Amino acid sequence: MHDREKSDRPVVPVKPSNKPAVAGAEMVEERGLPKGNAASETRPGRSAGLGVSSDLDRVRQVARKDRDVQFTALLHHVSIDRLREAYRAISPNAAPGVDGVTWRDYGVDLEANLSDLHARVHRGAYRAMPTRRVFIPKSDGRLRPLGVAALEDKILQRAVVEVLSTVYEEDFRGFSYGFRPGRSQHDATDALAVGITRKKVNFVLDADIRDFFGSLDQSWLLKFLEHRIADKRVLRLIQKWLAAGVIEDGEWSSTEAGTAQGASVSPLLSNVYLHYVFDLWADQWRRRDARGDVVLVRFADDYVAGFEYREDAERFLADLRERFAEFGLELHPEKTRLIEFGRFAVRDRQRRGLRKPETFVFLGFTHICAKDRRGRFKVRRVTSKKKMQAKLKSVKTEMRKRIHHPIPEQGLWLARVLQGHYNYYGVPDNSEAMRSFRRQVVWHWRAALTRRSQKGEITWERIGCLAARWLPEPRILHPWPDRRFDAKTRGRSPVR
Repeated sequence: MHDREKSDRPVVPVKPSNKPAVAGAEMVEERGLPKGNAASETRPGRSAGLGVSSDLDRVRQVARKDRDVQFTALLHHVSIDRLREAYRAISPNAAPGVDGVTWRDYGVDLEANLSDLHARVHRGAYRAMPTRRVFIPKSDGRLRPLGVAALEDKILQRAVVEVLSTVYEEDFRGFSYGFRPGRSQHDATDALAVGITRKKVNFVLDADIRDFFGSLDQSWLLKFLEHRIADKRVLRLIQKWLAAGVIEDGEWSSTEAGTAQGASVSPLLSNVYLHYVFDLWADQWRRRDARGDVVLVRFADDYVAGFEYREDAERFLADLRERFAEFGLELHPEKTRLIEFGRFAVRDRQRRGLRKPETFVFLGFTHICAKDRRGRFKVRRVTSKKKMQAKLKSVKTEMRKRIHHPIPEQGLWLARVLQGHYNYYGVPDNSEAMRSFRRQVVWHWRAALTRRSQKGEITWERIGCLAARWLPEPRILHPWPDRRFDAKTRGRSPVR
């Protein structure tokens, strides 16, 4: 490891000043969650991902101590044990890539396969395979391209991501929440609600990057990676994944820009890219250029910024467009809005004879200006109508496929759908939206049973009994945003 010239770095955040704009909605800026907090630990498993083992402790300590150090020897951490854990973290039901190898096929002779993969990686004989491109529907009716990697690529990518995350988790800003250990969508929405409530936020910039995963500049990405990673073998692995191309309808095409959305390595690479292009720049902008409070929350390529003054918001938006243009990115014109939102928005708009403040959607929740029982301002979060409609449409489609299945089997499947919906959307103030979702699921179930019935329409009394028997009622499963936010940050967040 050796030091790098500081002048090579694109943007370096300055020391925090004493102005109030420094405090945002971040969860422990630059430090992650407090030690000893169970939520900060990533448990091994298919859904939780891989934890950072003790052999990476030294890497983490060096990365934390020196933000300018480069790591010249990282590939040796990609051991057979780490590859094995990466394999176990993959869902057995995951779709196969272009090679057609499934999780179970690979596991028949797992140790021999992992040993062979490990040997090929370390002698430089490993070759990345193209990703298989598939399309899934989005809530707006368009199709989202996803890349399905070959199984060995998934295994190796997961192992490499675990090693690199040890370095970058010490660098990433506190307001970055997407695809990071110990951080979830709910942590991001909690931080946003707390930031808007506790800081002097009067305007919200709701922004989205147009086709981020498809337009990411690979040459800039590699330059950003080189600020921290000097192990040429690791960099060559990443280059192989970026250059592997995609196969669609049997035809191979190169990928000169972007990274395959859905690949195991893509979330980390996208976070690294936006760390240098957006996070460091935005953090520096609010410290140097903002006149008032600024709140920042980013989850992958979706972010929200809150401002005390409209002038700050407009200058930030204009400067951000220029910043993105330098790195091949563009704000989505239809999904980028500056709205009046905050504790005084209702009062100020009423004085001007305007309607209620506009709402904005972030991570599936519509955010609304509201008041609690004591008349104090709060941010109310309810299920986005587009998200609900898209989910109900998929339930209807799937229900038709299961139309002739036994009722108990249908009931168990619908119960899992509802419980998964409650697990995500079960936040305070969202009970009515969840009840509405359940009612419409019941309506689709009745329609499907009526379609297959030879005895006529299924009565509402009958479907009511079936729903009571099989379908769980909505429940609020998450605490109020400030409670969870304060519990996780333990009073160390600048928001306080």
